[in-house]
Amino acid sequence: MSKNLVAYFSATGTTRKLANTLAETIGADKYEIKPAVTYTGKDLNWNDKQSRSSLEMADKNSRPELADKNANVNAYDTIFLGFPIWWYVAPHIVNTFLESYDFGGKTVVVFATSGGSSFGNTVNELKPSCASSVNWIEGKVFRGRVDKNSLNDWIKTLAL
Repeated sequence: MSKNLVAYFSATGTTRKLANTLAETIGADKYEIKPAVTYTGKDLNWNDKQSRSSLEMADKNSRPELADKNANVNAYDTIFLGFPIWWYVAPHIVNTFLESYDFGGKTVVVFATSGGSSFGNTVNELKPSCASSVNWIEGKVFRGRVDKNSLNDWIKTLAL
């Protein structure tokens, strides 16, 4: 079994495409973080302060429910954790995922997709959701299509 896992949340498919390419590039297994209730286009309307995503992100304690808790994180040394950037941080379902498993002693490499945002305070917002013994690596925010060569170049910079 691979020692690398690409775990990702994707609301619209953009992060899923990147996660699939990354897993293929590094020979990792994949796990999709799915909400119990799928996000609709209306839920994702960040211009609507009453949309589901807007309300969740306004409440730092919001923890959307997962569809399942079947990720076998114990089998992996390194977890590449991907998601879109929402309001300069990870969607809170990523915190739900992290709080559902024991990541103690693991390396978590964070990567994200965004049209224009940076990581902002993302890693610091995620850290309290895990054991203090997690080795966090702030990876990269990707914009647009990414090919295997670009991912290989990025992986080389991580010193894993």
